Amino acid sequence: MSQFIVDTIDTADDPFTLVENGNGEVVAAGWSADAGTVAARAGVAIGDLTPGECAASAAVRAFYAGDLDAPTRVPVAQRGTEFQLAVWEALRTIPLGNVRRYGELAAELGNPGASRAVGAACGRNAVALFVPCHRVVGASGALTGFAWGVDVKRSLLAREGAVPVNPRL
Repeated sequence: MSQFIVDTIDTADDPFTLVENGNGEVVAAGWSADAGTVAARAGVAIGDLTPGECAASAAVRAFYAGDLDAPTRVPVAQRGTEFQLAVWEALRTIPLGNVRRYGELAAELGNPGASRAVGAACGRNAVALFVPCHRVVGASGALTGFAWGVDVKRSLLAREGAVPVNPRL
């Protein structure tokens, strides 16, 4: 039985829960005080969670204090298909203040017809903030498809200085 450290901290958006493995890698994270819900996104059972301070909590605090790149310097460990892993790696390369459309990201990955698959990979991203899936928007620029809610997505993009593609957002 594997043990994981779980930590919930307050943020300006909502409580943020992190789950780290024994190697100090984030395996799950999201804006919820419900550790079981966050851990389940990574296939971690609630019985495998041990409360404690995660090393990555410092990066979350730094992000909310203005060091917006801090989460991208944190090691993560996700399990997925080769395509999902490629999408998650590509998400970490989207610069602060920028967004990509699902189709643009698919094209950057060499598969321009895979916008729905990119969306599905974003939806399976278990380490929100550390792998910034909030920087991906719909074809029209709409803020769609964020597991933690459009209000959190909008707040993150505003904090990062991203200019919405659709001015009605």
